[in-house]
Amino acid sequence: MSSGLALPTVDAVAPAVAFPPPPPPVDLNALPHVGIVHAHDAAGQVSAHLADAAQHAVHQAADAALQVLGSLSGVLLAGRAALVTTRVLAAAAVRAADEQRCLERQQQLAATAAKQWEDAAFAAVRINARRRALLARVARAAAAGGPDGAPPHPDLPEPLDPIDKQLSDLRQKLARSEEAVRQAEERHAEWEQQRLAAVLRLDEEDDDWQRALRESRQRALLRFSEERTAEAEGRQVPRQASGPRTPTGLDAEAVRRTGAEILGELDPYAASETAELAAESVQNAVRRAAEDPHRARTHLTAARKFVRDANKHAREIREAQERAALHYDFLVYETPEGAEDLAPAPEAVALLRRTLDEGVPLNRAERDLVERSVVERRSALEAMYVREQCAGAIAELARRFGGHTESGRPEGQEIRLDWTPDGWEPDHWLRATLVEGELRVATMYRGGPGKRTVAQSALDDARCKETQERLAELKKITGTLGLGVEFTVERTEGALPGVLGEDAVVLNETPEEDTDRSPHVEKGPRQAPRHRTVGGDERR
Repeated sequence: MSSGLALPTVDAVAPAVAFPPPPPPVDLNALPHVGIVHAHDAAGQVSAHLADAAQHAVHQAADAALQVLGSLSGVLLAGRAALVTTRVLAAAAVRAADEQRCLERQQQLAATAAKQWEDAAFAAVRINARRRALLARVARAAAAGGPDGAPPHPDLPEPLDPIDKQLSDLRQKLARSEEAVRQAEERHAEWEQQRLAAVLRLDEEDDDWQRALRESRQRALLRFSEERTAEAEGRQVPRQASGPRTPTGLDAEAVRRTGAEILGELDPYAASETAELAAESVQNAVRRAAEDPHRARTHLTAARKFVRDANKHAREIREAQERAALHYDFLVYETPEGAEDLAPAPEAVALLRRTLDEGVPLNRAERDLVERSVVERRSALEAMYVREQCAGAIAELARRFGGHTESGRPEGQEIRLDWTPDGWEPDHWLRATLVEGELRVATMYRGGPGKRTVAQSALDDARCKETQERLAELKKITGTLGLGVEFTVERTEGALPGVLGEDAVVLNETPEEDTDRSPHVEKGPRQAPRHRTVGGDERR
């Protein structure tokens, strides 16, 4: 085999991948091949980076607790979190009660390292989104004002930044942050409930009414806390009873107590408009209780429906605002200084900022725009990840089998690495190129296209046979690095001509002469980037 093609898939995000450093300046007058970097000469910065990439491959088998989360891995995990369902994201939460048990389990091997880091990163993203959404709600409530003045400002820790953290440290911070956010949410929910009661003027009745209303409010707050905890743990809350039954008697006081319990069930963040309709239905039921019991029951049934609708809407709004916060945090992320910039998304960011500042939900077209921006950014990050891990795999091959590597980014290519295994000099080497998500590995010989002698052809065939063995090793290494790689043979005979360390020959162009040994010809227009994400049913 002289060349093979693979479409790397991101099966799992290895935790230790950092954004690559910028390439050193290139003297275009001295180098006809734009972007070449020699990993064995003065370009020490990139040489060190390739060495680090090789070490990543080795350390994937180490204890996950000894790793720290790399900058590229961290933001790519955040991008994945932004596109999974709420249930999947919630299931990754690290609760304080589980934290010690999690650390005590002996599950820190390479097979579970990526999954543990994904869970921790997803949990950090979720907590940060809840934190931002809560602060936005408090700010909106303060701006709107109310009978009781502004809400108390929540005492919250700084947003979690998983980058450069060890897994054990991150889990401990997650547990503390989760508890702090939960308590702040409960305090603000209680304030919102009091504000809603004041707006509905529910505190102007007798003691029986007040007692029933206080008890019902307390149950609603407890249920709110249980639901938020269940959402954070990715589980279902036990089904609640359907609520107080409508009394069958003519006792107006019983109707009022039932109405108070219905109103007390209102979600703390229920919209005032719907809550007012429920309160009006209860008042009508009280007035009709003695003279028209049937009508009173009808009004209480209507009140119960208004409360149910208001609660459902409040939950949907909370989820939408937290998802907006999650998307906002991902889209405003800036790469470290010196790393490749990510394309900005100002229109999507402005829509998300409006949602958080003003509580205005996104319409369908706006949601589509935001999601496209998130998908595009995640795809760009995955392309970077694939490039880095492919470079790391080649570097690890060189470390295992000897030889030296040269890397570059010629025009039109995401990466090009030339590896000369020990014993292949001076005539042969392996070239790996990554172009729009397509990874090609080819056996190369020094020179131009033309007829080869019998001895040269025999040596070409020997090197091609060795290439097949190296590809098997490369597949194992890329699997350790979180990539799925399946090579398809493109050309089965003869090595390809080229110039070591230069882009003098493009592998997918066909020389006019000696077409029987020409490199692979690509048919039709080039497709969009073809790396893809592999995930479960919950991924979109």
